Amino acid sequence: MKRRIFLLALALALGGASNAQQINFQKFDLPNGLKVILHEDHSTPIVAVSVMYHVGSKNESINRTGFAHFFEHLLFEGSENIARGQFDDYISNAGGTNNANTTYDRTFYYEVLPSNQLALGLWLESERMLHAMVEPAGIETQRQVVKEERRLRYDNRPYGRLLEETMKRSYKVHPYSHSVIGSLVDIDAANVIDFQQFYKDFYRPDNAILSIAGDLNIEQTKQLIELYFKDIPKGEQAIFRPKITEPPIVREVRDTFMDNIQLPALVYSYHIPAQGTADFYAVKMLGMLLSQGESSRLNKQLVDEQQKSVGAGSFPLELEDPGAFMMYAIAAMNIDPAALENAMDAIIKDVQTNLVSDKEFQRVQNQVENDFIGANNRVVGIAESLATYEMFFGDANLINTELERYRKVTKEDLRRAANLYLNKDKRVVLYYLPVKTP
Repeated sequence: MKRRIFLLALALALGGASNAQQINFQKFDLPNGLKVILHEDHSTPIVAVSVMYHVGSKNESINRTGFAHFFEHLLFEGSENIARGQFDDYISNAGGTNNANTTYDRTFYYEVLPSNQLALGLWLESERMLHAMVEPAGIETQRQVVKEERRLRYDNRPYGRLLEETMKRSYKVHPYSHSVIGSLVDIDAANVIDFQQFYKDFYRPDNAILSIAGDLNIEQTKQLIELYFKDIPKGEQAIFRPKITEPPIVREVRDTFMDNIQLPALVYSYHIPAQGTADFYAVKMLGMLLSQGESSRLNKQLVDEQQKSVGAGSFPLELEDPGAFMMYAIAAMNIDPAALENAMDAIIKDVQTNLVSDKEFQRVQNQVENDFIGANNRVVGIAESLATYEMFFGDANLINTELERYRKVTKEDLRRAANLYLNKDKRVVLYYLPVKTP
């Protein structure tokens, strides 16, 4: 009883927080095209300085994959005014932290610093944008780092290539077909000029958003931004944006991939709308219904009740262009993957036929709000969200209004989305099987 009361109180608290949450910000552009977003919050004496570049793996050329992720590493090497290997030292000596990440569509760098070190963060990011070291020594160092990361995270890790192999079969012409980390062959073949050209093409103010959140003074911050960024020149050439429409899957694609694993896995992939579209919200909530939490459909039925799987899940890839919805399960010992496929198909058929219960629907709505609040409960999360909404939707204020889009999704929308997008004739089915031993 006490546990039920606690959960009810937690749900009410989360609901109240989501309704009350309001992120105020100011937005402006510099003459060189740099977009700037500032959020002032004095609750803690820290500040997040971030730059999001509108470049990801989909911007890469054929036979030169992995560049966006490579630069995520390379741009910590140093600059004309920062000695090699000293970038991180500036941050740690100031009592801060920093990191970066890359997706199919963008690359994001950030520092979280004591608020009195705001100028340091701005200087570091301006150096990264204007004076980064793109030279042989750093390139060779990071070439080895990225190749080792590729081996550890993809090639030598059980199920490490599951997403990569599925995307390769889901996309035939769109660059989403290749993984963010790229191939070892492409990274090995690239020369210094290739990397320098990529830096010139994409790491420029008119392809970036500077998003700062935390304990700052708006007017003083504007002056610092002018000091460090206004003289960085915009790019000379048009920014490459692939305009490629992936043809629809019109007949089920079935394939097999052998890997060094012990238990077979089964993966489905379906084409879905791009992030931010009305149907995308229904698809995302459908993914939560199927796999988020112990009481989700896949976990409850495949793992707990039928014991056909040791782990199962589903998720939409939130992509700028139309993306993919993945559904997977790892078979339990001595379970034929074909039996797992039948069980997964039955779960899909159920959500295509029957409306979800009020209880399940409320659980999904609560998860949406909880995830949304969790993503924006730190200054770096706020900085990232503001930049993301501005970059892909041209509307940073979605940080305050996007929840309403989820709340408009009905149970009927979930059933319609399941029928429209989880179509058996329009999917990839990949049997991910153990390598056969002699």
